[in-house]
Amino acid sequence: MINVFGWPLRAPSHLTRLILLSALSVALMILDHRGHHLEKIRAGLNVLAYPIQLIAAVPAYVGGSIADFFTTRGTLRQDNEKLLAERQVLNAKVQQFDALEEENARLRRMLGSAAQVADKVLAAELIEVSSEPFTRKIVVAKGGRDGVYVGQSVIDAHGIMGQVTQVASQVSRVTLITDAGHAIPVLDNRSGLRMLVFGTGDPDTLKVPYLTSASDIKEGDLLVSSGMGGTFPPGYPVAQVSRIVNDPNEAFLAITAKPAAQLNHGKQVMLIWRGAPPKSGGNAK
Repeated sequence: MINVFGWPLRAPSHLTRLILLSALSVALMILDHRGHHLEKIRAGLNVLAYPIQLIAAVPAYVGGSIADFFTTRGTLRQDNEKLLAERQVLNAKVQQFDALEEENARLRRMLGSAAQVADKVLAAELIEVSSEPFTRKIVVAKGGRDGVYVGQSVIDAHGIMGQVTQVASQVSRVTLITDAGHAIPVLDNRSGLRMLVFGTGDPDTLKVPYLTSASDIKEGDLLVSSGMGGTFPPGYPVAQVSRIVNDPNEAFLAITAKPAAQLNHGKQVMLIWRGAPPKSGGNAK
């Protein structure tokens, strides 16, 4: 109970308060609906409350920005790592494609050269290289079932590589012209001089023995197969004379030559047939 000027006043009951406040609310809603008198009040309150709303939103905005920063950074790191991995894979594929393109170009060159000296050509993949000193032999993945025979010529796009010396069902052994036990009859393409070229066991060196200082041969001369003996096709490059030493104390010239074929390059060789292959070929020794 409250005393006002000596008069005791009793506080209204809760029900009375509810009725009065409800009546006031209804009256204000009717008044606002008819005259829109509270629009200005609401607008003013919104203006006053806007800074408070901004201040209240700062923690959420800052927290969201920090979360987005770390999320974006992590995502970028993952994307960067993924792109680097994909780049490495693509680089590896490009290198493989380059190798395949070069191999295809090499095969096209070999086929074009072989077509000029042979009736039939067969590409064979190299699967083994002999590691014995002074022995220059390779094994190719073609054999008797493919018609390969002992004595068959083996070439590449640049020159004669050697000849088949052993044949099995699925593989064959080829002795290269640089083998220490190999010899091939050739002609000097410039002078027509006949001679024999022997292997030395060195992968890049051949020797031309038994020629005197009177022989018509010069450094840089191209030596081609003569076709004698029927093993190798005539007129195909064998070697180029690289050095001639004329020692007065020696009866013969010391002549070395470099093979025309790229004996240490590539994984493919060409087996060639000139006419019908011998019937005796096909079995391993």
